[in-house]
Amino acid sequence: MARVYLKKAAKTAATDAGDVRETVQNILNDIETGGDAAALKYARKFDQYQGSILLSEEEIAAATTLVSQKLKDDIAFAHDNVRRFAEVQKSTLQDVELEIVPGMILGQKAIPVRAAGCYIPGGRYSHIASAIMTVTTAKVAGCEHITACSPPRMGEGIAPAIIYAADLCGANRILSMGGVQGVAAMTFGLFDLPPADILVGPGNQFVAEAKRILFGRVGIDMIAGPTDSLILADATADPFIVATDLVGQAEHGYNSPVWLVTDDRELAEKVMALVPGLIADLPELNRQNAEAAWRDYAEVILCADRAEMAATSDDYAPEHLTVQADDLPWWLDRLQCYGSLFLGEETTVAFGDKASGTNHVLPTSQSAKYTGGLSVHKYMKIVTWQQATRTGAKPVAEATARISRLEGMEGHARTADVRLRKYFPDEYFDLSAAE
Repeated sequence: MARVYLKKAAKTAATDAGDVRETVQNILNDIETGGDAAALKYARKFDQYQGSILLSEEEIAAATTLVSQKLKDDIAFAHDNVRRFAEVQKSTLQDVELEIVPGMILGQKAIPVRAAGCYIPGGRYSHIASAIMTVTTAKVAGCEHITACSPPRMGEGIAPAIIYAADLCGANRILSMGGVQGVAAMTFGLFDLPPADILVGPGNQFVAEAKRILFGRVGIDMIAGPTDSLILADATADPFIVATDLVGQAEHGYNSPVWLVTDDRELAEKVMALVPGLIADLPELNRQNAEAAWRDYAEVILCADRAEMAATSDDYAPEHLTVQADDLPWWLDRLQCYGSLFLGEETTVAFGDKASGTNHVLPTSQSAKYTGGLSVHKYMKIVTWQQATRTGAKPVAEATARISRLEGMEGHARTADVRLRKYFPDEYFDLSAAE
């Protein structure tokens, strides 16, 4: 049968996307021209914060004293998991050499970018985990300088736990500045910071648009939209856990889609009946977000079988994909488009978001069809090199000259000719008539 929508979204991420490009572009232009003073002007306006912009060692130490030992232990646990997984990822990148033809050696090197700018949201929620995810991976990659940037709370500054996590994970400097102005400060190298080679980390629509505009001038992890999550569940799934997981992701924001795809109508109906009560039980702000996300963006889709469920999931290409169904190896082998995969009831998106070790900076808005999430690889440049003996260069030069002339690129051909004439004068004393 065709997919049946037991609940259809009234909106999509594109439906109510505001036009923020002009606003962001104007701010970026102003800060690039005005430098530190302009960035401070916007920080005072939007952050409403008068404290230090770059935290000193003393201020970091003072913030550390405000973090409980239990929370420090939890941060250390999450940091250790993320670090060890990133180290394994890095080990998959190896420098290689290959003698492609006798005397012609080609190579690959993995080189970390020099300066990374890590944006850590700190508005509605204090994203301690984002500090762990972004800074740790940059440190493992080998970046020479890491700036952690987070918006201060009005009259308070950055949340102490974010400061502690960023410092523990290896940030060289901590910038107390949010929004477009924080992104601009890292990109343009304000406040005596080295200009960032790459910007990473989640943020609101203004941060996302700033990264989009600056991309090319600086690298970015991805262009992020609202977070989204999809659950694949069959008759073996626990409806209460499925409903709880949907609500847990819907609290991210009013426009955070959550989707349930199942081949069992009874399960779907039970989950739909449970969700409103679970939302009502949340604290007020979380409840408001989850109510709007469930009302306007959530979908429940009934499929004929697991093959159709998997195809539906690949079409949606969710940021977070959970499987609560029988035969998990089948799903792992079959599914192709997702940011991060959570197999079985025993794991959940929140584990990956906070502490298990995989990264929570992931592709949204179907971009999981062509990219993965933030990893140590995002901070690495894969570059190539080559070296040849004169004998090894000979066949390559001959082919290069012929191909170049066929393309009409005479200058290219002559760079090959000059070497053939120099290295093999008895064979190539006159190349003007070469075909």
